[in-house]
Amino acid sequence: MQCFGAGGYHGRMTAHFESVQNAAMYPDAFDVAAPEIAFERDLWPRKLGVFVRNAPAAEGADPDAKPVRELAVGQFGFVPQWVKSASDAKLRSTKMVNARSETVTTSNNFRDAWLAGQRCIVPMMAFFEDDWRSGKAVPTRITRVDGKPMGVAGIWERWAKDGTEIISFTLLTVNANSHALLHRYQQNGNEKRMPVILGEGAYDAWLNTKAEKAREFMRAYSANLLTANPVEKK
Repeated sequence: MQCFGAGGYHGRMTAHFESVQNAAMYPDAFDVAAPEIAFERDLWPRKLGVFVRNAPAAEGADPDAKPVRELAVGQFGFVPQWVKSASDAKLRSTKMVNARSETVTTSNNFRDAWLAGQRCIVPMMAFFEDDWRSGKAVPTRITRVDGKPMGVAGIWERWAKDGTEIISFTLLTVNANSHALLHRYQQNGNEKRMPVILGEGAYDAWLNTKAEKAREFMRAYSANLLTANPVEKK
């Protein structure tokens, strides 16, 4: 997201999204229990949020049994395994809120999590992009037309060192230069990007497919199913 006027985050990143606050939406939309803790409506880098993943299989469980989804708590902003310290993680994670789908399989930051099948779904009601067409950044809220929550494709990681553990996640993105809606946002002259929004019917397949097949989910969501509205100043 372009965020020069809304937090200082720059470039082709979606760095701000609105979490799902309605507890009933979690079992209905994502087949998981509602969060047990309260977390903020507006999620920015390094804020705690939630994501949906496959629960670890219990010891002795049937290897052919269908995986069970669970809701995990994690930091928005990825921390790769190679990070040396908690202070380094703090600095680097703000720049890793997005993973480019084109390079996620080869990037030193994300490759290991991708190959390990650590895919997740990030529930959100909206994400925010800046509209620069007037010459000034106008924060704009992007939602589904039907008002339902979005499930955005992501990957997650567990980092642990010197007694500190960080569970983190990032949003996968695709090119949006030719997207009928999203091409209007972010700064002119830069490549336009958008999060990978999954269709509800693809959730199980995304979480359970093999790594080589997961790339097939990296495509832009239909512009006809999205709407954009400027954020009203309070």
